Amino acid sequence: MPVHTRDQLDPRLSHWHFVAYVMRHLRESHGLSLAQCGRVLGLERGTVSNFESGRRKLGDRYATLLDEHYGTGELLQTLVFYARMAHDPDWARTVSGYELEASWLKIFHGQTIPIPFQTEATIRAQLSAARSVRDVEATAQSRLARQDAILNRRDPPYLWLIIEEGTLEYATGGRSAQRAQLAHLLELSLRTHIGVRAIPKSTGSHIGTDGPIRLAEVAGRQIAYMGAQRGGRLIESPYEVAEVALDWEFMSQRALSDDDTRAMILRKMEALE
Repeated sequence: MPVHTRDQLDPRLSHWHFVAYVMRHLRESHGLSLAQCGRVLGLERGTVSNFESGRRKLGDRYATLLDEHYGTGELLQTLVFYARMAHDPDWARTVSGYELEASWLKIFHGQTIPIPFQTEATIRAQLSAARSVRDVEATAQSRLARQDAILNRRDPPYLWLIIEEGTLEYATGGRSAQRAQLAHLLELSLRTHIGVRAIPKSTGSHIGTDGPIRLAEVAGRQIAYMGAQRGGRLIESPYEVAEVALDWEFMSQRALSDDDTRAMILRKMEALE
C-alpha cells in the first residue's frame, strides 16, 4: 500500500503558510481529525486539507468559526487579515494557478509585455538579463507552458491588456526580436477573446504608474494582484478587489481604442524596418 505523507509547511515562507501552519497546529492540539474539523466548518475533509496545505486560503467566515470553536479570541481572524495585507513571497505560484482557471483576465503593465503575450525570444531575453534566474532554459519552458495553458486551452479566458506606449518601444532581444514581438501582439489583438489597448505617452502620469495590476474571475469570484519589485500582493478581499477594479476603469479611460492601438503597433513595426 502506498504511504501518504502530508504536505510540509514552512511558516516562514509566507503569511498564508503561517495561517495554514497555525490552523493545523490548533486542530491537532485539540485532537480533531480533518473530517471532524470539516464538520465544525460545514466543509468536506478535503477542503480542510487544502486550507492546511496552503493550497486554499482561509476566509474570514471560517477563521471566525475556528476561533469560536478553539476559544482563541480573534487569533485566526487577525492572522488572515495580516496575510491579506502582506507581501507574498509565494505570489507567482498562486497567481499562475489562478490564471490557469480564470474565465477572464485583465492585465495592466507599464514596463514589459506580460508573459501571456510574449514571444519565446522575448521570454528568453528577459530571463537572460535577470540575475535571479539560475536556469534560463527550465524557466523559459515553464513560462511557455503557462502561456500555452492560458491561450490555447479548450475554453480560453477573455483577456484584456492595457500597456503603456513606451512598452512597445523596448528593444528586448534586439530590433528583430522586438519587431517579431510587436507582430505577435498585433496577431493576438485580432482574436475575438483578446483586447489590447495602449496608453499614449501624451497622457502623462496616470494611476497605473504605481505598478502592474491584474484582475481575474476564478470560480465565480474576483481576485486581484498588485505588483511590486521582487514580489507583489495577492488581493482576495471583495472590498479591495473592487478598489483595484476601479483603478482599472480609470486606466481604461486613458487608453486608445483597439483599432487605434493596432495602428500604433503597426507604426512602431514600420519604424523597425
